[in-house]
Amino acid sequence: MNNPIVRFARLLGQAAVCLALGIGSAAAAITGLTGPNFSLAAQADYINTGDGQSIYSWGYAASGVSASAMQYPGPTLIVNQGETVTVTLANQLPVPTSIVFPGQEGVTATVSTPGLLAGEAQPGVTTTYTFTAGRPGTYMYHSGTRPDLQVEMGLVGALIVRPAVANPLKQAYGHTDSAFDYEYLFLLTEMDAKIHQQAESASLSPSPQVDLDKIDTSNYFSTLWFINGRNGTDTLLADNLPTLPTQPYSALARAHPGDKVLLRLIGGGHDLHPFHHHGNNSVQIARDGRLLGSTPGAGADLATSNYTIAVAPGSTYDAIFTWTGKGLGWDIFPNDPATPHTCTPDANGFDPTSREWCADHGKPLPVALPGQLDINNGPFWSGSPFLGTAGSLPPGQGGFNANAGYFFMWHSHTEKELTNDNIFPGGMMTMFIVEPVGVPIK
Repeated sequence: MNNPIVRFARLLGQAAVCLALGIGSAAAAITGLTGPNFSLAAQADYINTGDGQSIYSWGYAASGVSASAMQYPGPTLIVNQGETVTVTLANQLPVPTSIVFPGQEGVTATVSTPGLLAGEAQPGVTTTYTFTAGRPGTYMYHSGTRPDLQVEMGLVGALIVRPAVANPLKQAYGHTDSAFDYEYLFLLTEMDAKIHQQAESASLSPSPQVDLDKIDTSNYFSTLWFINGRNGTDTLLADNLPTLPTQPYSALARAHPGDKVLLRLIGGGHDLHPFHHHGNNSVQIARDGRLLGSTPGAGADLATSNYTIAVAPGSTYDAIFTWTGKGLGWDIFPNDPATPHTCTPDANGFDPTSREWCADHGKPLPVALPGQLDINNGPFWSGSPFLGTAGSLPPGQGGFNANAGYFFMWHSHTEKELTNDNIFPGGMMTMFIVEPVGVPIK
């Protein structure tokens, strides 16, 4: 379906169903393959874009017992600190390819041809990479063979190393400064569809390797931008949808007030992307798999607070984001004498049950809401300004906010990157939802 308006309406309908069923988020513990041993295949397939295109791409597929279609980006590989990791790569592309693991030391390759950056697997050949996951953190992996073309084509993925601590799912770097309640991955890439069209034509030629080697990427110009392999608004849909078979990862984040949300950001493409998260600043605690500390054991004492993270190509970032509602100047819950609620502050000033900022308890909303005939409600408006409370909506408006949460857009702050081939909305855009306490987040 190439009509972008029709497709956008259909996708919004899918998003509404996913959100209503509570299945719209990426997994709160990041979805991926658990190691330390992985079998991957480099394959060709097609991905769908937000403006209705089907684009020829390359990617890594899980092979062996957990076989799957090629996916963009590649499967997220999850291992534990100290493990010996093996990644077996079967090359099903018409050109040599390889994998490099930035940030990992002592990587060796078997049954391979020496390449510029890594041991390469020739077409039809399988090679195995081995390394020890020495440090916890957020990393990436990608092709080390002509990366200007092969990474652009889709040969890139995330590597998560869990720390060697008692509860690795709650501390990203084995230190309390890296503690979190939920974590989400945001792998940022971009695409020049013309290069993919040239690669598709070359792959069908009598001499594909020769013709692929002739592709010139020096005039690269991106017109499509992705989070976790999807354009907005596909980013809001659930994991593993049959309509997006080669793009299984969602990018929708959810949390309750006061929860610590770990953002794992990866610059997986050519360009820098300023990732802007509405709702609050985040505290960047790590970069390139290293905690921002002055000395070993000091924690993240060099962490920085900002509302936009400049994600450079080839780099990774970890940041803690928390929405509290502190200091809004009004009570986030209805101030209704008929159904009074209390706020008993803990040592930090928050009610431990509702997570309300008690200094604002009972304060009225500082504006008068306009009448229904005077406004046009957005799809994420619950009909009420209060958390967990739904109000009346005109027919055909709202409907995407099943739990009456607060929605904040998270997106690239380079405005053109919010489009799919100049069609808005799209591109590098997703949402973060503040859910009422008690709403389950899986």
